[in-house]
Amino acid sequence: MAKVETKTSLAKGDLRDVLREMLLIRRFEEKVEERFRAGELPGFLHVAIGQEASAVGVCRALEDGDIIASTHRAHGHTLAKGTHPNELMAELYGKTEGCSHGYGGSMHLYDIERGNMGANAVIGGGLPHITGAALAFQMRGEPRVALAFFGDGATNIGTFHESLNLAQLWKVPAVFVLEDNKWAESTPESQHSPIRDLSDRAKAFGMKALKADGQDVEAVYKTARQALEYARAGKGPVFVHLDCVRLHGHYIGDPQVYRDKDEARKLAETRDPITLLRAKLELADDEFDELDAEVTEIVEASVEFAKNGTDPAPEDALKNIYA
Repeated sequence: MAKVETKTSLAKGDLRDVLREMLLIRRFEEKVEERFRAGELPGFLHVAIGQEASAVGVCRALEDGDIIASTHRAHGHTLAKGTHPNELMAELYGKTEGCSHGYGGSMHLYDIERGNMGANAVIGGGLPHITGAALAFQMRGEPRVALAFFGDGATNIGTFHESLNLAQLWKVPAVFVLEDNKWAESTPESQHSPIRDLSDRAKAFGMKALKADGQDVEAVYKTARQALEYARAGKGPVFVHLDCVRLHGHYIGDPQVYRDKDEARKLAETRDPITLLRAKLELADDEFDELDAEVTEIVEASVEFAKNGTDPAPEDALKNIYA
């Protein structure tokens, strides 16, 4: 998960590393789903299979010192921000070696050292955190940007409107990244929003809004760089609208009775970001298989690391409780 040097577009040489990173996220989430179904992982689990280009494209555009806040669908963001697969898998197994020391699980992934201020099970919960962090950067005169990921359903939450309003009012260095997969859990966007272009909600606050194809990692990176540079220059916050595809259900085990049975299959054939990038790179089967084997080995090793990890002591259950 090496980070490329700052630039406005990705060179072809970088794209192989980008593909590897996206493939690592895909294989990690597939393995997590497998282990969850086997009964090895506690709690709930939400995967972002199909949305890897969003996580990798945005996080590669960040600079050292920038921070993110994520959602209940956070594995990809966490890996793309630099957390080692071993630490993430250990967290999902509830081990003390996990990035949140076993306290967080899948929906509360933190890695402060790497600039991940936390995933949040509360829809839209990271937006006010990011607005506050960006205000702190502004007041300290630090050239840092705070960035929030969220889904289309979160644009209906009160904290979404409050956060964007204050961010624009104060002109803080924040970037709000909408991963618009057109589903608020099981509700289609047409049934939860009266408008078809959700970037209009940001424009209502006078905020700069940018759009990109969330399945095209190059487009995501370029748009994210533009947004980050604008915010870092002190011009105010930016709303980034990414058109994404959720290939799996809202949660593991979701029967998806609300969705046309052929939709996911058709989207997987035409809009899978990994397939699209592989085709652009014209990777031969043996080259792709080599990358696949490499990341699969890393994922398998992370499971072994997690299984051999340390279970938290029962008496530690009330640590870090402040109210």
